[in-house]
This record gives sequence, structure tokens and C-alpha cells, in this order.
Amino acid sequence: MSAAADEAPAAASRVVHAGLSQRYRAVRARTLALAEPLSAEDQTVQSMPDASPTKWHLGHTTWFFETFILAERPSYRRFDPGFAYLFNSYYEAAGPRHARPKRGLLTRPSAETVRAYRRHVDAAMEALLDGGVDTRTEALAVLGLAHEEQHQELILTDILHLFGENPLRPAYRQGAPAPAPAPGPAEWVAFEGGLTMVGAEPGLAFAFDNEQPAGQALVGDFRLADRLTTNAEWIAFIEDGGYQRPELWLSEGWDRVRAEGWTAPLYWERRDGAWWTLTLSGFAPVDPAAPVLHVSYYEADAYASWRGLRLPTEAEWEHAVRTAPGRLRQLYDSAWQWTASAYAPYPGFRPAAGAVGEYNGKFMVSQMVLRGGSLATPPGHSRPSYRNFFHPWQRWQFSGVRLAADGTGEEASAEGFLEDMVDGLSLPQKKVPPKWFYDAEGSRLFEAICETREYYPTRTETALLREIAPEIAARAAEATVLVEFGSGASVKTRLIVEASPQLVAYVPIDISEPALAEAAARIARDYPQLKVAPVVGDFTAPLDLPPIAGRGRRLGFFPGSTIGNFRPEEAGVFLRAARTLLGREAKLVVGVDLVKDAQTLEAAYDDAAGATAAFNLNLLARANRELGADFDLDAFSHRAVWNARESRIEMHLVSRKPQTVRLGGRTFRFAEGETIHTENSYKFTLEGFSALAAEAGWRVERGWRSSDPAFGVVLLGA
Repeated sequence: MSAAADEAPAAASRVVHAGLSQRYRAVRARTLALAEPLSAEDQTVQSMPDASPTKWHLGHTTWFFETFILAERPSYRRFDPGFAYLFNSYYEAAGPRHARPKRGLLTRPSAETVRAYRRHVDAAMEALLDGGVDTRTEALAVLGLAHEEQHQELILTDILHLFGENPLRPAYRQGAPAPAPAPGPAEWVAFEGGLTMVGAEPGLAFAFDNEQPAGQALVGDFRLADRLTTNAEWIAFIEDGGYQRPELWLSEGWDRVRAEGWTAPLYWERRDGAWWTLTLSGFAPVDPAAPVLHVSYYEADAYASWRGLRLPTEAEWEHAVRTAPGRLRQLYDSAWQWTASAYAPYPGFRPAAGAVGEYNGKFMVSQMVLRGGSLATPPGHSRPSYRNFFHPWQRWQFSGVRLAADGTGEEASAEGFLEDMVDGLSLPQKKVPPKWFYDAEGSRLFEAICETREYYPTRTETALLREIAPEIAARAAEATVLVEFGSGASVKTRLIVEASPQLVAYVPIDISEPALAEAAARIARDYPQLKVAPVVGDFTAPLDLPPIAGRGRRLGFFPGSTIGNFRPEEAGVFLRAARTLLGREAKLVVGVDLVKDAQTLEAAYDDAAGATAAFNLNLLARANRELGADFDLDAFSHRAVWNARESRIEMHLVSRKPQTVRLGGRTFRFAEGETIHTENSYKFTLEGFSALAAEAGWRVERGWRSSDPAFGVVLLGA
């Protein structure tokens, strides 16, 4: 709440705000619903000084409204004057208070009396809000509701800690935790440095005082992991001696490890050779796919050091979320994310006048900032500028890790390749992103695949494009720039270029610099009227087009059913990003392979000549060449299988025997028959793909289908 809001005159005009009255009722009811599964005994006990009993949370959030809004009204009568002492938290200006470590000794008032207190205050607040309030009171009520939502999360974190001290490991709620979906290897999203906005946007309906005033911060080029660190990745850290290696830890963190005997995240225990953890649904096996939770800043920093990476600053985190929210997963609903930033006021910060000025400002020292939100955060409570903060040793919150790295445009570098290999091979189902297929040798092998008898997609798509290219060209505007995603050898590009004399420039985008440079040089040589500006980069990450792309019309080109390499939700993200990149009135040509019989599909990805097998195995050969890995190529074989349920062809590399592989200073074990999942190729119907494109904001202008084996091309309009 801003100081201006706090200082607004009490005599300001009264406003009836029906939405605020309804929201007050909803927030207060949700707090009671969170306490409903708990017994009176559960709600009374305090497990440690940092936590508070549920009964105290219920009383304190009520005290806030009574003290800062109702008490100044002559007609209001306090429920119990002694509650001002019991339920004050840290507001010096509001008077003396009961000691925080002794809140668990308050057997009186009873839980039912505290509920009666809530009903008393709610009746007065609802009557007040229903009758209309001045702007100052409205601002205080909004602050009080945001404050209560913070305590809703604390109710859950504090009761989990209390149950963690109980040898019976009771459950807050019934039912086993739902398994997390397989996250896949972490992708790196790159951001260019410069001045960026931090803090609450002007005009935002509400923001805490610590989010204000908005200003600017200077960030360098950086990358952010698109997802949070998983339990499986954390187990690898443990097994590599992460909690026994002082060189990974900050000095104070290492002191804490030794003093408190940390060997794993809070609530983790070994049972029968497996890791278990306490959740709100009770004691359960650690889910390897789920984000790691309940780690301190010290642990997060040590893990990042072990990975050769770092934690993001809060300015980097906010910049990333504002500029590429669709590329980042698990922002607000999984775990609060530690940053490398100390909790401090923004330049120009001034506490509000009066007791509410103590809300955040006096804690701005000796703590670290967390961003995002967790599984316990009330829906809609957080936002890009939200600043949570805790001491670096605290672990009982739902806190996790999102990694960062310096630099941008390094996804095609050895560093990026190594990161993706290590991430992928650390998963229960080992995986490697298919973008790493395409070094120069991989691009050459893919061209060989396209010449095989079994691999129909290139033949059928090329024939179809040759037939429809004039119609595509007729729909393109004058002075159009052709932008190709994942250009490879740019073979099919020629069909579009030769049919479209109105093209003025060609911008091929590809992750493999040698292959891109060679293909771009050939296009520039054969079509001298065309300006060619290749862009080395991962087209799934944010990027800028070169100046020659101008501000004119753009025609995107995404052939080869490469979009089938994405999961459906990722395909939607790409299509939305492409629409933003290409701009208004753009068009996008997309090739999509269509669903057909399993025999045809599996043969296309496992040709008799072995070209696809060599292409798949080249991924391991590349790791040996560029990363110093020791894969034995003869100990792996290629497999392609049609997954009808997911409507996709899967490519795997199968370990032929039990073996170990060294990579990046790590050892990875393979059982006989264990696989590395290297690629998915989803197959579509024209109707299904059209619906996916429409959800991403595209308009379907035209669709074409080849003869069997069927392949489709779709023309989309922005």
C-alpha cells in the first residue's frame, strides 16, 4: 500500500465498492476453510519460533482489520480488549504484544472463541463495506485482504512443519499426492541485457509497499531455465556428495550444514533405500519429476555452484517474466524461487505513515528475496513484481530453485549442449532435446534420410509445395521478408523464393552455425536480388530479427513438420511467439505430417539403409567429439516406435548392455534395455492442427493435403 493511500483524508467521499465487499467475504471464508481439517489441538501448538499456530493466524488476521479500520470508529466495541496484546505481531506503534516464541502456549482463548472473534469483526467490516467507505479505508481493507492471503499460505507451511515434528506423520488432507508430469530437460531462455523495469507497474490496483516505487535496473545478458529444478536432479546432487563438499557452500551455509546435520531437503527421509518426504497429503515417496521443495537459500546456492551455474537476481527474474512469460514454466504455482538478491528497499522507498508503515520496511536487512509463488500461494495473489523474503537458512516454506547463467545466444555452444545432456541424462527417463541433432554431420545425415525410400515426408511435402507455391506467393504482400524457422539446408525454401518475386529479404534461423552459414551462402549466390541475413539461435527462445527484416510484411516458413517435435502445449507456445515475432498482418506456412498407419510411420523413422540410425547415434558421437564424453556407439542401438495414444513417433537410443558413461565430470549408469528418448514427432489431422493454431491467435487461410502417404501444409494469417 502506498504512503499516499495511507495518508488519504478520512473525510474523502465515501464509495460503495461491491466487489471489495464480496472479496472480503471470499478471502475470510477461504481462511476458515483452510483451518477446517484441523482439530482444536492442531490449531494451538507451535512447532518453532518461526511458525505460528493456526489459531493465532485466525486471530491475528482479524486483529488487523479491527486495529487499523474498526477501532477508530466510535460505534465499534472491541470483542475483547486483551486480544490487542495477544494478536499483535510486530507493530510497535500498535502497542505491546505477546512474545512470538510463546504463541503456542495460548491454550486460551479457545479455537471457538477465536472464531467468535472473527464473526464479531466480520459483521462490523461487512456492514462498513456494504455501506461505502472512503478511499483511505478502502486502501486499508485491500491491504488487509492481501495480508490475510499471506497468512493463508503460512497456515499451510506452519501446519506442515508441525506435522513434521509428529512421529506419526499425520496428513493435512486425504489422498495421495498427484504425480507430477514428466518435465523433460530444462530449456534455456536467453535475454539480452540493458535497462529493465523493476517494481509495481504504475496504475496497478494493488501492490505492497516493498514493490514500490517502480524504477530501472541494469542487467547483463543472461539465461534462465524454463522450469524449476526437480527432485531427481536434487537426488543427483546428494549422491554426488553435495552435502559433504564444503567447496560448494557459502561459509555460513556450510556452518549451518554441520551444525544442523543437513543431508537433504527439509522433511526428506531414507526408507528402505528410497527417499520419502512429508507433504500436505502425508508421508509419501519423493516424486522425481516434481520440483524440489523446502530448500534454503544456502542449499539453492550450493546446488547452483555444483551445476556450474547461479541463481538469478530479482531484476533478471522480473525482466524475464515480463518479456517472455510463455516460455517459462512453474512461475507461480509450484515453488517460491530463491534469487541472489538481498532484500533491500528500492531507491526512493518511503514507509507509509503510521503503524502500517512497519509492514515491510523494517525487515529490509539480512534476508534474501524469493520470486514467483508456490503450490500454497492463493490463486491470483502473486504477480511479476511481488517480493517475498526469508532468511537464507529458512527451509519450511515451499521454496525451490530456478537456475540462471551468464550470457545469451549460447544454446548452440558446448556449454549449452553439456547442460542439456547432463539435465537429460539425470532424469528417470533419460532424454536429450532433438535440437542437438543438427551439427554439420547431423544436417548431412538428415539430408541422407530425406533421400531414403521409406522417408516420405520430404518427398510428399516438396511435391505439395511445388504445386501450391504460386498460390502461397499470390497471398503474400509486396516487399515481403521471408523468415524461416529451423532452416537447415534451405532446400524447400527455393520453391517459395522462385514463386515469389515480391520477396526482398530472407532471414533463415537455425541453431547450427556451420550448416546455416553454408545454406545461406548458397541462397545468396543463387538469388542475388535477395538480401540474406542468417540468424544463429534457438528459434524456440526469444530473439530479434535483423534490421533488414524491417517493419514490412513478413512470411514465416516452418516446413518439415518440425512442429511435430514439440509437445502440443509447446507447439502452442511456439505459434504464439511466432505470431509476435512476425508481427501484424504476417502469414505463416507450416508443414504438418498427418496421422497414418503404424507400419508406414515406423519404417519412415527406421529405414533399411540405416540412415536414421546413424543420425540418431551421431548425437552420442557429437557428445564424444565436443564434450569429451565416452559413449561406446556400438553399445547403443536405434529404435523407432509409434505411440498411438500420444499420436507420435518416438525415437530412442537403447543401451545394449549394462554400462556407465562419463560426461562433464559425472558418471551416468545405464541398465540393459534402458533408453535415451531423443525425439518425438507428433502427427496431426488438418482439423486438429487448425484448432491448435486458432488457439494461438492465428487465422487459418488455407490448408492443403497431399496424396498418400498424406502430408499437409497450412497457411496461417495473423
